[in-house]
Amino acid sequence: MSTGIGNTALAYARVWHLVDARGQILGRLGSQIALTLMGKHKPIYDPSSDCGDYVVLVNARHIGISGRKREQKLYRHHTQFPGGLKEIAFDKLQEKSPDKIIEKAVSGMLPKNRLRKVRLGRLFIFPEADHPYVDNIIKRHDTKIPLITQEIK
Repeated sequence: MSTGIGNTALAYARVWHLVDARGQILGRLGSQIALTLMGKHKPIYDPSSDCGDYVVLVNARHIGISGRKREQKLYRHHTQFPGGLKEIAFDKLQEKSPDKIIEKAVSGMLPKNRLRKVRLGRLFIFPEADHPYVDNIIKRHDTKIPLITQEIK
């Protein structure tokens, strides 16, 4: 009888995490979400395999940011036409579409490879508290996502 678990379906089972962004800092929250999407919290983590979980983020409109970034931080994109550099400030983008802010932050913290788009597909962002994935949620992180640490004994 073998005691090794290996690449079984149970080991690769995806869990749904609910994260409340109210009062959280954007960068700290984004880095923890990126770790969960990659699957680094699992003992079977492999950089070349996609073993991460689903993350449902609610209250994206109420995310916090440190310092004077609310007025000073700019998001830039280019339309690929001459003179097509567009800029939008953080506070205006938060009013218009708060999900873009968090998606851009998490995207920048994921590895730049072929799995990036697939991992971002498992991130669901909602501006307020209501969402359609209530039945799927297994783990709730209402206050903070716990940091991945190992206790030294």
